[in-house]
Amino acid sequence: MNAVLVIAAIGLLALVLFFERRQRRTFYLPLKTVLSLLFIAAALVQPRPLTVYFTFLVGGLGFCLAGDVLLALPGQKVFRLGLGAFLVGHLAYVLAFVRISSPRGLVFWSATVGVLIASAFVFRWLEPFLGRMRGPVLAYVAAISAMLIAALAVAGNDGLAASGRAMVLLGALCFYLSDLFVARQRFVAPAFSNRLLGLPLYYIGQFLLAFSVGRIL
Repeated sequence: MNAVLVIAAIGLLALVLFFERRQRRTFYLPLKTVLSLLFIAAALVQPRPLTVYFTFLVGGLGFCLAGDVLLALPGQKVFRLGLGAFLVGHLAYVLAFVRISSPRGLVFWSATVGVLIASAFVFRWLEPFLGRMRGPVLAYVAAISAMLIAALAVAGNDGLAASGRAMVLLGALCFYLSDLFVARQRFVAPAFSNRLLGLPLYYIGQFLLAFSVGRIL
């Protein structure tokens, strides 16, 4: 089943990028919605050794699905709603990760400082372009930074399966990096290259998090 979902996702992603390149929005939104539904399906078909982790993670995936739909629609107000949906999704991921995390060791704290410094640079890079979006974007940067730090804490829990920990950390990192391209597209320099790089990173991240449900123990 996992292989079927991955193959379907790759095909749909190729179509989404194809229609994005040609600015055919009529096809873009339905295809992107179905593609995002697949990462929720991927989580639902996994074994659930940790029910609380599964519950919060699926909640986060659901809010991300809502964000995907909203960000594909035109308008500043809809963009704010989409940003809010993703912010709540990140907070749900934080709650999922905190329940199974073990924040300890020099590597964790060093990586945490690295994430905070990187996020500060990201916000400084974006700030001149934000205008009235400064507050919402600052809150979002804080949320996604917390999500990545919480994923680092999961990676440090030796009581969890190595494959599951790797999926959580790599999934969170891909999500973090994908948002840099979303921000560049929205605020700095719109270009198809942002989608070409950002969308694969985003979906790789989401599917890794979805598959981690069954691999965490």
